[in-house]
Amino acid sequence: MTDPNAPPPDRPEVVHHTTINNPPARSGGGGFMGFLIGGLVVVVAIIAVVLWMRGGDIETPRATDIDIDVSVPDAPKMPDLPPVEPPALPSPEPAPAG
Repeated sequence: MTDPNAPPPDRPEVVHHTTINNPPARSGGGGFMGFLIGGLVVVVAIIAVVLWMRGGDIETPRATDIDIDVSVPDAPKMPDLPPVEPPALPSPEPAPAG
Protein backbone atom coordinates (compact mmCIF):
# COMPACT_ATOMS: atom_id res chain seq x y z
CA MET A 1 0.00 0.00 0.00
CA THR A 2 1.22 3.51 -0.72
CA ASP A 3 1.45 6.37 1.68
CA PRO A 4 -1.52 8.76 1.07
CA ASN A 5 0.57 11.70 2.25
CA ALA A 6 3.34 11.11 -0.27
CA PRO A 7 3.39 13.48 -3.25
CA PRO A 8 2.45 11.92 -6.58
CA PRO A 9 5.32 10.82 -8.83
CA ASP A 10 6.37 13.09 -11.65
CA ARG A 11 4.52 11.85 -14.70
CA PRO A 12 3.87 14.69 -17.15
CA GLU A 13 2.16 12.32 -19.62
CA VAL A 14 -0.72 11.69 -17.21
CA VAL A 15 -2.89 14.76 -16.79
CA HIS A 16 -6.10 14.66 -14.80
CA HIS A 17 -8.86 17.19 -15.39
CA THR A 18 -11.74 17.63 -13.00
CA THR A 19 -14.85 19.46 -14.16
CA ILE A 20 -17.21 20.76 -11.52
CA ASN A 21 -20.62 21.95 -12.68
CA ASN A 22 -22.29 24.27 -10.22
CA PRO A 23 -25.88 25.12 -11.06
CA PRO A 24 -26.89 28.75 -10.67
CA ALA A 25 -28.31 29.72 -7.28
CA ARG A 26 -32.08 29.50 -7.03
CA SER A 27 -33.53 32.90 -6.30
CA GLY A 28 -37.24 32.04 -6.44
CA GLY A 29 -39.71 30.94 -3.83
CA GLY A 30 -41.89 34.04 -3.65
CA GLY A 31 -43.93 33.32 -6.75
CA PHE A 32 -46.57 31.18 -5.07
CA MET A 33 -46.94 33.57 -2.14
CA GLY A 34 -47.45 36.49 -4.53
CA PHE A 35 -50.04 34.49 -6.47
CA LEU A 36 -51.88 33.64 -3.23
CA ILE A 37 -51.90 37.22 -1.91
CA GLY A 38 -52.97 38.54 -5.31
CA GLY A 39 -55.87 36.09 -5.37
CA LEU A 40 -57.00 37.19 -1.92
CA VAL A 41 -56.88 40.85 -2.98
CA VAL A 42 -59.04 40.05 -6.02
CA VAL A 43 -61.61 38.21 -3.88
CA VAL A 44 -61.84 41.08 -1.39
CA ALA A 45 -62.22 43.55 -4.26
CA ILE A 46 -65.08 41.52 -5.76
CA ILE A 47 -66.88 41.37 -2.39
CA ALA A 48 -66.47 45.14 -1.95
CA VAL A 49 -67.85 45.87 -5.44
CA VAL A 50 -70.86 43.61 -4.86
CA LEU A 51 -71.65 45.34 -1.56
CA TRP A 52 -71.34 48.82 -3.08
CA MET A 53 -73.47 47.94 -6.11
CA ARG A 54 -76.39 46.73 -4.00
CA GLY A 55 -76.48 49.79 -1.76
CA GLY A 56 -74.16 48.75 1.04
CA ASP A 57 -76.66 48.40 3.85
CA ILE A 58 -78.48 45.20 4.64
CA GLU A 59 -82.17 45.68 5.31
CA THR A 60 -83.42 44.48 8.64
CA PRO A 61 -86.62 42.46 8.59
CA ARG A 62 -89.81 44.14 9.76
CA ALA A 63 -91.06 43.31 13.21
CA THR A 64 -94.14 41.10 13.08
CA ASP A 65 -96.65 40.12 15.71
CA ILE A 66 -97.44 36.46 15.52
CA ASP A 67 -100.08 35.02 17.84
CA ILE A 68 -100.04 31.25 17.90
CA ASP A 69 -102.62 29.23 19.79
CA VAL A 70 -101.19 25.89 20.82
CA SER A 71 -104.09 24.53 22.80
CA VAL A 72 -104.44 20.78 22.51
CA PRO A 73 -107.69 18.99 23.31
CA ASP A 74 -107.62 16.51 26.16
CA ALA A 75 -105.90 13.34 25.15
CA PRO A 76 -107.73 10.06 25.79
CA LYS A 77 -106.90 8.57 29.14
CA MET A 78 -105.36 5.14 29.58
CA PRO A 79 -107.71 2.58 31.05
CA ASP A 80 -107.06 1.56 34.62
CA LEU A 81 -105.25 -1.75 34.80
CA PRO A 82 -105.45 -4.16 37.72
CA PRO A 83 -102.43 -4.00 40.00
CA VAL A 84 -99.76 -6.55 39.23
CA GLU A 85 -97.74 -8.14 42.00
CA PRO A 86 -94.01 -8.24 41.29
CA PRO A 87 -92.61 -11.76 40.97
CA ALA A 88 -91.15 -13.27 44.09
CA LEU A 89 -87.40 -13.37 44.08
CA PRO A 90 -85.59 -16.27 45.69
CA SER A 91 -83.91 -15.34 48.91
CA PRO A 92 -80.21 -16.10 49.18
CA GLU A 93 -79.70 -19.05 51.49
CA PRO A 94 -76.46 -20.81 52.29
CA ALA A 95 -75.83 -23.91 50.21
CA PRO A 96 -76.54 -27.18 52.04
CA ALA A 97 -73.43 -28.82 53.40
CA GLY A 98 -72.95 -32.07 51.83
